[in-house]
Amino acid sequence: MTERPRLLIFSDLDGTLLDHQTYQWTAARDALGALKEAGAGLVLASSKTAAEIAPLRAAIGFQNWPAIVENGAGLLPAGAVCDALSERYDALRTALANVPTDLRALFTGFGDLDAAGVAAVTGLSPKAAGLAKQRAFSEPGTWTGTVQELDQFLNHLATQGITAQRGGRFVTLSFGGNKADRVADLTQRYSPRHTIALGDAPNDIKMLETADIGVVIANPHSAPLPPLKGEGAGKIIRTTEAGPSGWNAAILSLIKQLTD
Repeated sequence: MTERPRLLIFSDLDGTLLDHQTYQWTAARDALGALKEAGAGLVLASSKTAAEIAPLRAAIGFQNWPAIVENGAGLLPAGAVCDALSERYDALRTALANVPTDLRALFTGFGDLDAAGVAAVTGLSPKAAGLAKQRAFSEPGTWTGTVQELDQFLNHLATQGITAQRGGRFVTLSFGGNKADRVADLTQRYSPRHTIALGDAPNDIKMLETADIGVVIANPHSAPLPPLKGEGAGKIIRTTEAGPSGWNAAILSLIKQLTD
């Protein structure tokens, strides 16, 4: 691994490097190969667990770089499969049990479901859903109430130090830390010449704005992100193609710009 890479890429997964419906990354194969040839680093940054990310990271050939897991609530070290302790997750579940019953009933977390239930709400295979349930730092879930009720729900949890991030499909609860925090930490550690972040959802915004260049990947399955800080100056760009196809085109273009 390069001591000081010219490029360090931070990438969301679902709807970004992975197709929104199939969870496949093969449309980005050319760009992934180009990153390796350029000696660039790739840090996956997702709401997924360490158990989910470790085999994916190995499959794309970037296991020698750390990964940001569970929306930035934790970090998977380079080369690790990671059997993280679950004390934080257990504390989250305890806090949820103390929320007023009427509000608690509106939130269905992964811990409330078996693997088949998680597969149903995510579209994952039963095996992959089992990996998604191996949580250590955070609790994603679906919300069926109103925005006002969600605010009440989160206010109750905030008194116990729990914060929420809202992604494309889920509300994710944790005791703090987000993708942008981890991007800042890893940028300081590796001191790359340039950083690029790619994402498609509201929980990616801070990460996109933290990197030198942010790439908003088109996602026809959700409302487009609002104009972001630095977008007018060209610091944030947007793809026309969705998912890994858009990721592929953006990375190939940026490699050419930044390494020529």
